[in-house]
Amino acid sequence: MRIFVAGGAGAIGRHLVPQLLDAGHDVVGTTRDPRRAEWLRANGAEAVLLDVYDREAVLGAVSAARPDVVIHQLTDLASGFAPEQLRANARLRQVGTRHLVEAMSAAGVRRLVAQSGAWLYGPGAEPHTEDDPLRDLTAAPDDPVLPGILELERLVLRTHGIDGIVLRYGLLYGPGTGRDAPSPGDAAWVHVADAARAATLAVEAPLGIYNIVDDGGSVSNARARRTLGWAPGSGVPTPQAGAGSDVDDGSRIS
Repeated sequence: MRIFVAGGAGAIGRHLVPQLLDAGHDVVGTTRDPRRAEWLRANGAEAVLLDVYDREAVLGAVSAARPDVVIHQLTDLASGFAPEQLRANARLRQVGTRHLVEAMSAAGVRRLVAQSGAWLYGPGAEPHTEDDPLRDLTAAPDDPVLPGILELERLVLRTHGIDGIVLRYGLLYGPGTGRDAPSPGDAAWVHVADAARAATLAVEAPLGIYNIVDDGGSVSNARARRTLGWAPGSGVPTPQAGAGSDVDDGSRIS
């Protein structure tokens, strides 16, 4: 299949693009940085320099790529995890996702795989499953992350003509994420290579929501294990993934 990876040279993309290519797919990856575009080309993907806030540019890029599937791995956390950066990241999820969905609809592309967050479940019995509700925005009006996640999931899962898959990733650790290992506590976590592996599997998976998290935490990964055939440790880090890691195009994920 031909796959359009929005954010193809970020922390997840640097594992995801080689995995997709190894699986026999043709890949078109986007980035905002010319140096990362070179990384994409060097590793066998087509590269598109793209600002997802530019609606017309997104419409043109998706139309020109003519993909079978779009994978949305866009984030804007190059400057860290301060509240103002998290709010900028939420805006990217709101606006960027809307532009991708509009571009897909215009180009007749149906299948969309997008990243969400597994650490945002509301109060309730644990471990949380995909059927549990996320936090209520009215009860957490100052949460800098939640508005972006809720809008992304709404657009991916409820837009007419879009066949959506939402991957609720745990907090990422591993190369390019700013964390070498999970921090102590009850938060959901997942290695960046495992997150990429879930996206590779989701290309041909049943539609819906999947928790992509390590074992033993406050969130269940049973559905991903059962339906995707995914498990922690199933994503094999690739040597190419670390190349050029000094360049950050805003793809690091909190």
